[in-house]
Amino acid sequence: MINTIIFDFGDVFINLEKETSIEEFKKLGLDGPNEDLIAQNDLFEKGKITELQFIESFQKYIPDAGVEDIRKAWNSLIGDFPLYRLEFLQLLTTKYRLFLLTNTDSIHIDHFEHKTGMSFYSDFYRCFEKIYYSYEMGMRKPQPEIFTTILKKHDLSPKRTLFVDDKKDNTDIAEVLGLHVWNIKVGDEDVVDLFSKKELPL
Repeated sequence: MINTIIFDFGDVFINLEKETSIEEFKKLGLDGPNEDLIAQNDLFEKGKITELQFIESFQKYIPDAGVEDIRKAWNSLIGDFPLYRLEFLQLLTTKYRLFLLTNTDSIHIDHFEHKTGMSFYSDFYRCFEKIYYSYEMGMRKPQPEIFTTILKKHDLSPKRTLFVDDKKDNTDIAEVLGLHVWNIKVGDEDVVDLFSKKELPL
């Protein structure tokens, strides 16, 4: 029986506005992401480069854009966090061990906390036994090591652990490692549908 749930963050609890972010960068003169910027994002999410180095990687392509312009466009990805999802999560806290595992960066987390306010984000963080940000761990999903690190550190049994994520690459690796998985279909499913999608005791 499952006794532990590891949740992703973006598009599971907080909505991501990917098209909005692309449009905001277009206004600054960037015609969509490219391989270099994707690689820089990978490094930033692993904590391998600084915030300034990451922003400067954009300025190679949009030299007239200021640091704050780029930060604002980058943060336009972060959408709303519906209260009902937090309330659902709070219901789970007495029944399961809960963890958060997300590929993210310091800019987005700072913005999330500023946008939602201390009361809200504190209530959210309080639901988890431990929160894992990729930029603090030095690795990101779908690296197998990111999962095995958490399993070992908290003595978790894969067969009693459910991993919830919106990206199939991530849930595929977790499944190979023996975890139960739910690959949420963004737009068609919601994390609060958990018990209609998975046979779990509440």
